[in-house]
Amino acid sequence: MGNVNFSLEVTTRTDLSSLPNLKDIYITFLPSSDYKDVIKQTRSLVSSGYNAIPHFPARSIVDQNMLRDYVDQVKDAGVNQVLIIGGDRDILGDYHCSLQLIETGLFDNFKIGIAGHPEGSPNMSDDVIEEAMKSKSKFADYIVTQWTQDTEALSNFISKAPLPVHVGLAGPASIKTLVKFAGFVGLKNTLNFAKKNASKIFDLLTIQTPDDVIQELKNKVENFHIYAFGGIKKTNEWLQKENYYV
Repeated sequence: MGNVNFSLEVTTRTDLSSLPNLKDIYITFLPSSDYKDVIKQTRSLVSSGYNAIPHFPARSIVDQNMLRDYVDQVKDAGVNQVLIIGGDRDILGDYHCSLQLIETGLFDNFKIGIAGHPEGSPNMSDDVIEEAMKSKSKFADYIVTQWTQDTEALSNFISKAPLPVHVGLAGPASIKTLVKFAGFVGLKNTLNFAKKNASKIFDLLTIQTPDDVIQELKNKVENFHIYAFGGIKKTNEWLQKENYYV
């Protein structure tokens, strides 16, 4: 499909035997997990030939000793690319934003991705988000956006972005699932879109794919990042069916 590339996000518990044939695999560091579990999953991915990209959520990093150990271990595993984000949880230690992690200098030899929020964030004003983007973009290589189905917001974000944008997509999932995850992260536009498309109770079980978003934006960006809310198997089947493997 032209020059379009796809990456996928997995958790520390994802069964790697069912992964799609993609190169770039991101590993989330969820509030319920430990960074050592992320390291273990990262090592498994690297040994299987993937470009493993671990998350570094600032609010989950307790102190510099933990950060240094985390960085050293993923580097030892063969990682050269990371995603540095603020994170969604309460602040657990010395860091509250991604810029603080970047400024430690521990990531100077890594390719760095940072987070983007086309629909804004329930935790920050648009002005704060814009200022943070300006501060971080000097040190980063690209932006991975929060998933959204709002193509207008995405197009606007892409046009103003100071770095290449990897557009976040929800992989194939029921509208009910999308409504749930949109509510978790405060995506008002996407939440309204999903509810509008669920006019009947039975429609909540209808599987929604991001094909329309891809078609509309494929000439504006080269990279799409998949959040597999409907499961890895369903995502893999969709990628193959639509011939999205390149």
